[in-house]
Amino acid sequence: MTSRTEHHPNPTRGATPSRRTVVKAAAATGALLPLAAATTASAAATPQFLHGVASGDPLPDGVLLWTRVTPTEEARPGSGIGPDIEVGWEIAADAAFSSVVARGTVTARAATDHTVKADVRGLSPATGYWFRFTAGSTASPTGRTRTAPAAAASPAGLRFGVVSCANWEAGWFSAYRHLAARGDLDAVLHLGDYIYEYASGAYPAKPVRPHRPAHEITTLADYRLRHATYKTDPDLTALHARHPVIAIWDDHEFANDAWSGGAQNHTPGAEGEWSERSAAARQAYFEWMPVRASTEGTVFRRLRFGDLADLHLLDLRSFRSEQVSIGNGEVDSPDRSITGRAQLDWLKAGLSGSQAAWQLVGTSVMISPVAFGSVPAHLLKPLAELLGLPSQGLAVNVDQWDGYTADRTELIRHLRTAGIRDTVFLTGDIHMAWANDVPVTAATYPLSESAATEFVVTSVTSDNLDDLLHVAPGTLSTVAEGAVKAANRHVKWLDMDGHGFGVLDVTPERSQMDYYLLSDRADPGATASWLRSYRTPRGTHRVERADAPVA
Repeated sequence: MTSRTEHHPNPTRGATPSRRTVVKAAAATGALLPLAAATTASAAATPQFLHGVASGDPLPDGVLLWTRVTPTEEARPGSGIGPDIEVGWEIAADAAFSSVVARGTVTARAATDHTVKADVRGLSPATGYWFRFTAGSTASPTGRTRTAPAAAASPAGLRFGVVSCANWEAGWFSAYRHLAARGDLDAVLHLGDYIYEYASGAYPAKPVRPHRPAHEITTLADYRLRHATYKTDPDLTALHARHPVIAIWDDHEFANDAWSGGAQNHTPGAEGEWSERSAAARQAYFEWMPVRASTEGTVFRRLRFGDLADLHLLDLRSFRSEQVSIGNGEVDSPDRSITGRAQLDWLKAGLSGSQAAWQLVGTSVMISPVAFGSVPAHLLKPLAELLGLPSQGLAVNVDQWDGYTADRTELIRHLRTAGIRDTVFLTGDIHMAWANDVPVTAATYPLSESAATEFVVTSVTSDNLDDLLHVAPGTLSTVAEGAVKAANRHVKWLDMDGHGFGVLDVTPERSQMDYYLLSDRADPGATASWLRSYRTPRGTHRVERADAPVA
């Protein structure tokens, strides 16, 4: 895309609104209500912004802005048709746009599904801004974003919303609404499964609302339309309009249990070649997500937040070996990898070269070792269905790092030998909430050392154990949770029942994850309540319970 940019003097810090000001959910969504109609209605003849605005990947001097313009009625997402149209963008120090600090233009084309991005630079660090787009006489909703602290800065704290696994058909995205209502977040970290690829009714069996398209998505047009459908959800559009989002993908942005050469939910021939399907999924993802174009082709990258934290983001689908199966090797084979050689070397170098107090690692699947063999048989079966445990052999989730132990061993050894301290893994995927120590040797823990800690957030909507068993929370899951903790002593807490989100608060003294629970994923007005908090004090490599959320 070609673009023109004009910069104006940066606003002073005194002109910056406080990031601690809380915005009501209704206010966050009010300007975006017309977007909800886009699920069934087409655009009018004049250009329209039917999929909201977004920002992402904040830097000390910049941020990525995103939108999608519908130039004509027939130029619907995935159609591949419609005229080129010039889109203007501007970013300001105030909501009234009386102090515009940068503006420019970019062309929306059918070749990129009429999505556009503006990678704005020249901004002030740790500063809030407002942004919007125009096409012809039409203006987009207004978005709010924030830059990262300066590289040499020493922030007193950082706060991130953390989410994962949002299946459109499984429920409403209330978790996004509650995060959008907060005014105290530096960004929201999305750890994967932003969309799901299944046909309507395939998962879950009784949808709360139907996917579009209704069939399983396999083509570029399919993936584009599925992304577009998600971005008509008013809670998701409110989230994107309120906070910069830092996203990585997991498998469902492609197909269930994806690996470098295929996926469990892909049938070669009947569903085309995997290389073509994967390429289509990637293209749609980079068109529709506020991820910086320099990372196109993969999502592993690094963002820095002063000297307080480095955020290392991983791509655990593009380079991994096929998940182990009968006749296909063992989980501890050194010839198998979840990261790929280049990415693992990049991560190790980044960890050892960092001067930040905290090393935050965004990983889409759990790194802590967990064996489920102690779970009673009547609960192991639904857990196996949920987690993808092999029907025969070891009761471990081979789609996680447990299926690629050589990479995990090498990474943990590097943390120890290089003296890398205060590493926290941030994880999604498993539809449960966990707080774990990451042991050097799980079999001898707690006598062995802990090399890092891990906070795992539950799903926004995707099925958990209670959903699969159709039982009330806190019944059968309590038995399974106790069995898992007894057999895996480094697991300090887990919750198999809820749906919700996390809020990670990082200070020089500790990193704390506050876990929040939604009242009902099937209720579009679901409330959120604090469930539990765990923290890692600086220098300990261990998690401990905190008595209250940070805010």
